[in-house]
Amino acid sequence: MSAHPARTAHPYRDLDVIDARAPRFNQAVVGGLSLIAVLTGWWPILGLLALQLGLGLRFGRRWCLACLAYFELVQPRVGEGPIEDARPPRFANQVGLIVLSAATVAHVAGLAVLGSALGLLVAGLALLAAATGFCAGCQLYRLGARLRGVRPHGFNRIELSEVGPVRPGPGDLVVAFSHSLCTACRDLAHELEASGRRFVMVDVRERPELARKYGIAIVPTAVTVAADGRVISRLSG
Repeated sequence: MSAHPARTAHPYRDLDVIDARAPRFNQAVVGGLSLIAVLTGWWPILGLLALQLGLGLRFGRRWCLACLAYFELVQPRVGEGPIEDARPPRFANQVGLIVLSAATVAHVAGLAVLGSALGLLVAGLALLAAATGFCAGCQLYRLGARLRGVRPHGFNRIELSEVGPVRPGPGDLVVAFSHSLCTACRDLAHELEASGRRFVMVDVRERPELARKYGIAIVPTAVTVAADGRVISRLSG
């Protein structure tokens, strides 16, 4: 029997989604090393962490040592976790890169108190995310996505002729933007089917033009629309 359980999402090719456990593992590494850097005074560790985040963001997960450790050593033994949209944790890494870089610059400039404070901020938020799953950077991304979604060209109306065959019937229609590998997207489809509601799933990987047109910043994103395509309410995303 293979030592590697079957993966639904390839860690180095399916970059628009990610095993939800991978960001938490990365946060544990970043948080733990940041805390060590502050407590011991070895502040160059903060700069090395910033460099690692920057390389991973620029060149992909194969350049991220924590990512490699998770996907090559941990995931094959514990199995694949829930698959989620990769954009929120990627944004969180961008925030971490900025703060860690600022902490390093502060130390180089002789502002040790400021550098340590920024290092503690990263350590606290990263360890909180690793322990509880609450990711402050991810929440900032989702907040920004919701704010972008209220723009007039966002979700006021959907052209139903573009989203595919729609089963006729009474009641409002649910249009759900999803990804074929997304665990929460599959759960949403099952819930909608069990409820008996009319719905149509739009795979953003197969229909990227619709994702761009409607500004889909996170999956699953689901809205209830009237017969004329007018958006009535937002269910998720």
